[in-house]
Amino acid sequence: MTVQDHLRTLLESNKSVFLSGEEIARRLGVSRNAVWKAIKALQADGYPIQAVPNRGYCLAASSDVLSESGIRQYLTPDAQSLDLSVFDSVDSTNLVLRKLANEGAAEGTVVIAAEQTGGRGRKGRSFYSPQGTGVYVSLLLKPKIAPDDATLITTTAAVAVCGAVEALSGETASIKWVNDVFMRGKKVCGILTEGSFDMESGQFEYAILGTGINVFEPSDGFPPEIRDIAGSVLVSPAPDAKNRVIAEYLNRFLPLYRALGSSETNAEYRRRSFVLGKQVNVISEGGATPARAIDVDDHCRLIVEFADGHREALSSGEISVKVI
Repeated sequence: MTVQDHLRTLLESNKSVFLSGEEIARRLGVSRNAVWKAIKALQADGYPIQAVPNRGYCLAASSDVLSESGIRQYLTPDAQSLDLSVFDSVDSTNLVLRKLANEGAAEGTVVIAAEQTGGRGRKGRSFYSPQGTGVYVSLLLKPKIAPDDATLITTTAAVAVCGAVEALSGETASIKWVNDVFMRGKKVCGILTEGSFDMESGQFEYAILGTGINVFEPSDGFPPEIRDIAGSVLVSPAPDAKNRVIAEYLNRFLPLYRALGSSETNAEYRRRSFVLGKQVNVISEGGATPARAIDVDDHCRLIVEFADGHREALSSGEISVKVI
């Protein structure tokens, strides 16, 4: 870690507290000049650091700059083992992590960004990922499951995200099968799970769990094409919201992942699903077919009943569901 990294960690653990340049230099074991240069570099990166003669330096409590140390201060001891890499901007966190996975990265490697210039959703759709309003997280997993059960990773993540955004906002979150989290009737999170398979064993070589969360609404609003469906977790600023929501998500996901496919997690997913019991349109290449969403089975397939009374178990790879 650089002097800048150590200084950021020190200031983030002492928000609203003035620390003199002399004290900082002593704690970090560096010169006063090195402290001054690191302060200037952090200010240039957007950290709201106040400098007052005879008092020292203070990081504002309202600081919401995404950083590894900012996230780690909220992680549980269990989640501290995760290998976090935080970027200001990438093309896609999933693509960055895929490269690392192909180079032999270990399970628990996490790529996090404040912006994606080429964010992707399901079926190759673009995922709006602007600077300063959301967080974009990709987690490398090496699950011992068959490819047919890959949906369990997505649904488990959806349950974890719901708990995380509720902890941050104090409001209720629900799930639109299979991979979208909603609040106040609008989508605040999308999840994309991708993987590489061993053809001989039929098992995952690795899976990449990508999660994008709209923490705040952009100052000029969402683009017109998604304005009616996109929302944000928070409607007003909150201190350190981006670092907190990432940590809340990772803290919740890890124990659920270790019990992947558990009846408790599946039951929680069903409880949070807002499509069950409703009329839906099943969208496929052949067009839209009206049906009623009946249940989510233990493999997280959506059970629907069509007008003629027959039922089907739908997988996320076959269709999308649009609530009427």
